[in-house]
Amino acid sequence: MTEIDTADGDATLVKRLAALDDATRAMAESRDFGKQLKLRRVLDSLRRALQQPGGCAAVQARAAALDEAGLFRGTDWDSPEILVPALGAAGLRSGDADTVLLEATSELRMLAIATGDYVHPDVSAEDAHQFVSQILATNITMLFTPPSEAERTKQGRLAQLIRDLFRHLGERIGYESVLDRLVDEIWRILRQRPIQVDQVEKMITQIAVYRSDPDVDLGASGQGLDRLITSLFGTTEASREDPGIDVYRSRLEAMDASALQFEASGFARAMHDTGLVSPYHAELLRYLREGNDYLLAEALGLSNTGRDCMLRFHDLVGRLIEEAVHPQTAQCIYGLALMLDRGILYEPAVEPSLWRQLALPLSPYAQERLTTAYGPTPSPSARLLAGVLSMLGLPLGVGQGDNPTCQSARALSMWAYNDPDYLLQMVVWAARDDEIIMHFEGQPISSRESVSGVATTLPTDLDPVSLLVVPHLDRIYAEMGRRCAGRPGDPHRWVNPEFHGWWAGRGFYIDVDVETGNLIDLDDFIRNFYASYHPAYNGYQPLIHPQPAGVAVTDSAARYIGWHAITILRVAPDPQDDMRVYFYNPNNDSGQDWGDGVVVSTAGQGERFGEGSLPFEQFASRLYIYHVDPFERGHPDRVSPAEIEQVTGYIHRSWGADRVPVGELQASPEPAEGSPV
Repeated sequence: MTEIDTADGDATLVKRLAALDDATRAMAESRDFGKQLKLRRVLDSLRRALQQPGGCAAVQARAAALDEAGLFRGTDWDSPEILVPALGAAGLRSGDADTVLLEATSELRMLAIATGDYVHPDVSAEDAHQFVSQILATNITMLFTPPSEAERTKQGRLAQLIRDLFRHLGERIGYESVLDRLVDEIWRILRQRPIQVDQVEKMITQIAVYRSDPDVDLGASGQGLDRLITSLFGTTEASREDPGIDVYRSRLEAMDASALQFEASGFARAMHDTGLVSPYHAELLRYLREGNDYLLAEALGLSNTGRDCMLRFHDLVGRLIEEAVHPQTAQCIYGLALMLDRGILYEPAVEPSLWRQLALPLSPYAQERLTTAYGPTPSPSARLLAGVLSMLGLPLGVGQGDNPTCQSARALSMWAYNDPDYLLQMVVWAARDDEIIMHFEGQPISSRESVSGVATTLPTDLDPVSLLVVPHLDRIYAEMGRRCAGRPGDPHRWVNPEFHGWWAGRGFYIDVDVETGNLIDLDDFIRNFYASYHPAYNGYQPLIHPQPAGVAVTDSAARYIGWHAITILRVAPDPQDDMRVYFYNPNNDSGQDWGDGVVVSTAGQGERFGEGSLPFEQFASRLYIYHVDPFERGHPDRVSPAEIEQVTGYIHRSWGADRVPVGELQASPEPAEGSPV
């Protein structure tokens, strides 16, 4: 760029900043009811300024003035202390220009707070620094890659504005904190052991590329990435430099038994440590399947149960590896190992069901769906079989993707967890017949004849089993709801046991009036939940079967977001001997801040892989529907008024605040000591 170009650019920026300052001043001087009339001029001025070189720094310097003028008045951005970094990317990728501009300016405001340029009464510099670091970590590709064609088509010049924004944030906040935050976020997700890890793998791959690029200086940051990178590309000595599958295979063929054992144990350790599987691991398993059973068990990292299961069903395991395990489907190895460790092949119907799956002819439609989602290699049958192994091994790793199908995802998870041969039957019907038939109160419901479900479009961001089965389940679930039309109360009372299985309790409690949305029978609702699920009130009876339940999801400010389907798995004391509810959440990430000190834990409080957990009283405060066995009532009369009051307080301070009939709401008790509001 010549000096003339630079001068012209600086002059243009100065001119556009002057217009922005005038628009900001006019908004600041107007009364509250008139600020909306000034908003258009401010947003137009912001867009012109941010699209100039140096525009981000200039808007950052004006962040306090823009905030105080009322730019964010009446929006979620008006309370920066409750903003969630993970949601920032959605705003920036929005096709709405005003949303992009408000989100970008909000993040520049956070940067100004983090650097001390703006002292905000509700956000500390440390919290703002952490927020910006997390925004960068979860969108790190925007720091190094140009806009894609899709982004350019959807967002036009705003796509480059977003890249300039992230580059400015990265330069000011420092890349070291970005990668360190990214490592923490990846490990947090992996500790939940999701079935779908494609996005995590892409992120690790991209970071590995960045770290090897001499033009990208990342300093000493992201050291914790080494374990993640090597788990995919350099797990063992023979795969250390990522030589390619063909070269690795030739190295395997030249190894003796001792070297092969070293390879096998190395891959198994990495897999069980991270939950990620290297494509080289798949090649090793394919090489070992005809050889030594001991080495095969070593490569899978099996427990004694898993080894016994593998030896007992040797031929089946060999065929599963032959058909399902390929470098492109390597992740299913983890599912296979965990499935063997679960010992479910000893259930009489599971082994023949898997033999049937191996020979299953897929319908043309099922083949097309799988090929469109995953590509032609390996075959659609191999993709589906790999998905089956992953789901049977990781029943709590099922995710609903970006779809309103939490009921269907929960059903798949529950069947994989509790009734695996029924899940395998569902897969057969969906993949072979393009139809699932379930019964509601004795009457058949066909997924082919049920015209619509909860989802308005076909989901595509799912694992192979969910991709085929969920659309059928979604239509059946919706049809069951339609058949309850006209009945008093909530249809889940009848739908859940028919949809999920006989083990769902026929006793049903709800604390929301369907007609008005107001809270009802709160005391009875809480007492019976304690009496049915809390060991101190139910005779220390552990939960036998997972139970469907519904929660009122709230944001980090404890504001109501929506109803959501979850599964109650167990109730047990945590390492601190506090009673907790452990549950499955199908929304792909259980770790969430639901406000008023209610923060869902996914690790460190006695959780098994895939579980979320909350202290019993906090979980009860977000619950609005649950099922029980009506003949196992426990001791509701023993639940103390203090426990009822504690749960009620959480409800009244969150999703129930606007659901109390006039005249009934008394002063809500303060939260327990040490619990922030």
